[in-house]
Amino acid sequence: MEQFTHIVTRIVAKFAASGLGVIGAGAVAGIPLWKAVLMAGIGGVAFVVEGLANAYMDDGKLTTAEINEVFNGKKKPTPRPKPQPKS
Repeated sequence: MEQFTHIVTRIVAKFAASGLGVIGAGAVAGIPLWKAVLMAGIGGVAFVVEGLANAYMDDGKLTTAEINEVFNGKKKPTPRPKPQPKS
């Protein structure tokens, strides 16, 4: 549950960071402020959710390293080394 809470709060922060970055551009282009912020925020969140889903599909687990890689802008996290079979 702690990991879920951590991911959700980081997604909210990503939405805010993405939305705030377009305030000036939306004003110059004549787009209503709320629409510009909403679209940018949704785009940022979609990128993160897609990355987390891809990381989870690899092995059914999300490690802290994978979560950090997705939030730091890497689309597909680096795959973990596969364990070598014991002889």
